Amino acid sequence: MAEKGQSRASRRKQKKKKRPIWKKILLTIVLIGVLCVVAGGAVFGYYAATAPKLDEEKLSDPASNIVYDMNGDEFAELGSESRRKVNYDDLPQQLIDAVTATEDSRFFEHNGIDIIRTGGALVSNFKNGFGAEGGSTIDQQVIKRSFLSPEKTVKRKMQEWWLAFQLDRQYSKEEILEMYLNKVFYGQYAYGVATAAETYFGKDDLNDLTLPETALLAGLPQRPTAYNPFENPDLAQQRMNTVLDLMVQHEKITQAEADEAKKTNVEDLLTEKQPQSNKYGAFLDEVQNELSERFEDADLNLDGMKIYTTLDPDAQDTVENALSEDSGIVWPDDQLQAGITLLDTQSGAIRAIGGNRNNELGGYNYAIQGDGRQPGSGMKPILDYAPAFETGVYTSTYEQINDEPLTIGSWTPGNYDDQFHGWMSARTALAKSYNIPAIKTFQAVGAENAEQFANGLGLEFPDGIKNGDSIGGAAQFHTIDIAGAYAAFGNEGIYTEPYAITKIEFSDGSTLDMKPESEAAMSESTAYMVTDMMRSVMTEGTGTMANVSGLDIAGKTGTTNLEDQKGSPDSWMNGLTTNYTLSVWTGNPKGNTVIQDGNGVIGTNVAKQLFKQIMTNVHEGKDTESFKKPSDVVEAKVERGSRPAASPSAGTPSSEILTELFLKGNLPGATSERYEEEEIDPVTGLSASYDEASNSINISWNYDGDASFSVSADPSGSTSTSDTSAVIENVQAGQTYNIAVTASVDGETSEAKSTSVTVPGEEENAEEEEENPDENAENQEDQNNEDQQNEDEQNQDQNDEQNPDENADENSDQNNGNGNGNEDNNGNNNGNGNENSDQGDESGNTEEENPDEGNQETDTGGDADSGTDQGETDEQQ
Repeated sequence: MAEKGQSRASRRKQKKKKRPIWKKILLTIVLIGVLCVVAGGAVFGYYAATAPKLDEEKLSDPASNIVYDMNGDEFAELGSESRRKVNYDDLPQQLIDAVTATEDSRFFEHNGIDIIRTGGALVSNFKNGFGAEGGSTIDQQVIKRSFLSPEKTVKRKMQEWWLAFQLDRQYSKEEILEMYLNKVFYGQYAYGVATAAETYFGKDDLNDLTLPETALLAGLPQRPTAYNPFENPDLAQQRMNTVLDLMVQHEKITQAEADEAKKTNVEDLLTEKQPQSNKYGAFLDEVQNELSERFEDADLNLDGMKIYTTLDPDAQDTVENALSEDSGIVWPDDQLQAGITLLDTQSGAIRAIGGNRNNELGGYNYAIQGDGRQPGSGMKPILDYAPAFETGVYTSTYEQINDEPLTIGSWTPGNYDDQFHGWMSARTALAKSYNIPAIKTFQAVGAENAEQFANGLGLEFPDGIKNGDSIGGAAQFHTIDIAGAYAAFGNEGIYTEPYAITKIEFSDGSTLDMKPESEAAMSESTAYMVTDMMRSVMTEGTGTMANVSGLDIAGKTGTTNLEDQKGSPDSWMNGLTTNYTLSVWTGNPKGNTVIQDGNGVIGTNVAKQLFKQIMTNVHEGKDTESFKKPSDVVEAKVERGSRPAASPSAGTPSSEILTELFLKGNLPGATSERYEEEEIDPVTGLSASYDEASNSINISWNYDGDASFSVSADPSGSTSTSDTSAVIENVQAGQTYNIAVTASVDGETSEAKSTSVTVPGEEENAEEEEENPDENAENQEDQNNEDQQNEDEQNQDQNDEQNPDENADENSDQNNGNGNGNEDNNGNNNGNGNENSDQGDESGNTEEENPDEGNQETDTGGDADSGTDQGETDEQQ
C-alpha cells in the first residue's frame, strides 16, 4: 500500500512537471489583459461620465477670450469682433479638399475618431513619450476648442474621444466642418476662415480664393504665429507648398496644378496689413507668443479662456506715451523706429511692451518679433565682465587692463576714438565702453565659458559664439531678451524668463499656472559688482544722458555700425533699478542704413531719452531700494594707477584715492609708496657775515640735490631762492639779524638751520649814510624792485612744481575720430567712431544741457553669415 501511495504521488509530481511553461505565460497575459481592459474600461467610463455635456451654443457660437491685467481688471476681449460666420454651403469644394487633406483625410469616413491615425499616434507616443504626436480628427479639434483645456493628459484625451464620438452621432459631417472653420484661429487676430480670407487677401467671398490662397489658409491653423505670412513669409511659403503636396497625395489636385501654384509668391497674395483693434496690442502680441509656445502654437484659438497677465496699465500707458508724437522727444526723422520692454526686476514679469513708434496697432513689434538686432556694447556686462567675476578671472572692480593695440587672427579691433588709453580699471573700461579691455576680458574668460554664462541668462547663439559677440557685433536679440538678462543683475543673480501670462482659466473650470521657474544664473557677488560698475556708466560714463537723478540706477549703452558707413543702424539703452528693468532699442527698421541725425537731434541719443523719460515716470511715487551689497563683497580704498592694487598711503592726494569693490580675501595687500612722506635734508655749512663796504649781510650754505630755499632774516623779512646764497642789504647799524634757511622739495620742507649776525655800532654807519644819502636811497629802491620780482618768479615756480597740470587745457579730453568696421569670416569685427568728452565747460554747460554734443562710440561686430559688419558702435551721448 505504501508503495502504491508513493507511486501515485510520484505520478502526480511527474505530471505537473510535464505542463508546458508557455501555457502559464499565456494564461498570465490573458489575465493581465482582462484586468487592463476592465480597469481601462472603468477609467474610461469614469472620465466619460464626468466629461462636460455637448453645448450647442458653444459649438455654434464660440466664446471670446477675456484678458486681465495685473490688477485683475479686464482690458481685452479677443475674438468677439473678429469673427464672421460662414455656412457650409458657402464653402468652395477646393477649400474643403485642402482642409481635409491637411487636417483629417478620412474625415467623411470615420465616426469622430480615426482609428488608423490614432493607432499611429499611440505608437509614436509609446516610442517618444506621451504627447509626441496628436492624431486628432477635425471632430476632436472642435471638441478641444469648445469644451476642454489643451493640456496633454490621459483624462483630457479620453474625454476628447468620448465627446468626439458623441459629436459625430448628433451632428452631420457638414455641420461639424462648418463648426471647425468658424472656430479655428488663423493668426493676425482672425478667427474663422471667412475673417482670415478678408484679413490676408482682402476677399469677402470664399469662392474667389485661388488655389495658392486656399492652400495657405488650410495650412495656417497648425501654427498661426509661425506661419503668419505678414511676419514670416518664407515659412508661410513652405507651409503652402506642404499643403499642396498633401492635396496631390490625397488626389484632390494634380501634380501639375500643385507645381503651377507653387510658383506663386506668398507676399504677392497679401493685401495691406490691417491694424488689430484691441488696446495694448504690443503686449497682446507677447500673450499670443506664450500661448503658442505652451499649446503647440494654438495661440488664442481656445474659446472661453480667462487669461490673467502681468500688464501694468499705468506703465503700458507710460511706454506708449513715450513712443507717441506727444512725448516731447524730438526724433531726427520719420524712419527711426523703436522697441521697448519693461520688466519687474524681482519677478521677471513683463509690465509693458512698446512694439513700434506711434504704437501702430497690429504693426510690426520690434520688441519681440523677427530676428532681433545686434545689441552692441550692451553685451559687455553679459559676455565679458560678469563671466570674468563668476569664473574668478577678476576679483575686483579695480582689475587692471591695458588698453593697447590688439590682433586676434586677422581681426585688429579698435576703440571708438581711434586711440588707446593704456592701463585702466575694469570699472573705467566698462563706463567708457572701450572695446580692447572688453575683448581682452572675453579672451581671458574663454568663449565657451562666456556662452554658457549667457545661456543661463536666456541668451542663445544659434550659429555659435564669435569673437565679435564680445562687443555685441554678431548674434541678434530683442529687447525682451536683453531686459530679461539685465534683470538678473538686480535680482541678486536670479534669472526668470520674462513672462506675460500668470494663469489661465479654461472653459471647463480648470486652471493652469503659467509662471516660469527661476534659476540662479550667477553669484550674488558677481551680480552686485557688475551692477556697481554699471552705476558708473550712468554717472560718469556713456549713459549720463539717461541717468535719473535720485534713483540708484545702473545701465549700459550700445550701438552698432555698418561696413564702410559712418554712423549706426542701432542704438540701445539698457538699465535697471531694484524695481524695474528697461531695454530700449531704436534704429533703422531694415538695418542696412544708419540712423540719421536731423532736426538738431543726434539719432543715437533717442534711446537714452526714451529710457530716461520712462524710468522717471514709472518710478514716480514708488519707493526704490538701493542695490544690496552681499557680505562677501568689500569696499576698499585703492590708489589710482597702482598695479597690483595698493592701499593709499598717508601722503596720497585725495584725488588719487578710489573706492573699489573686492571679493573677500582679495583686498590690496600693500600700501603704495608713491606718495610716502620723505624727510627732506636740511642745508649744511650755513654761514653769514657782515660786509661793511656794501652794508649787507652775505649768507651762504651747502645742499646736495635740487631744491628751493626760504631765507628769513628777522627783522628784515624773508625771501626765496634756488641758489645756495643770499644777501641782506641795507642792514641797520647795531641790529642783530636772526637768519634761518629751509630747503623745499616737491612741496615738502626741511628742518630750518639758523645763525645770527650783529651789525657794527650805529654812529659809524650813520655817518656813511649821511655821506651818500642819494646813492643809498637809489640802491634801496632797486633792491626792493629786484626782491619783489624774484619773489614773484619763485612763487610761480613753486606753484608750477606743485600743480603741474593746473595750466593744462580744461577741454583737453575732447577727442574726435571716425572710422568703420569689418568682420572676418570668424565673426571678428573692427570698427571706430566719434566721441566728444562728457566734461562740461567752465560756464557749467554739460552734455545734459547740450545733448547734441554727445559721445559716439563705435565698437566692432558683424553678421558672420552675411559678411556685413554690423559691429558695435558705442554711444553717442
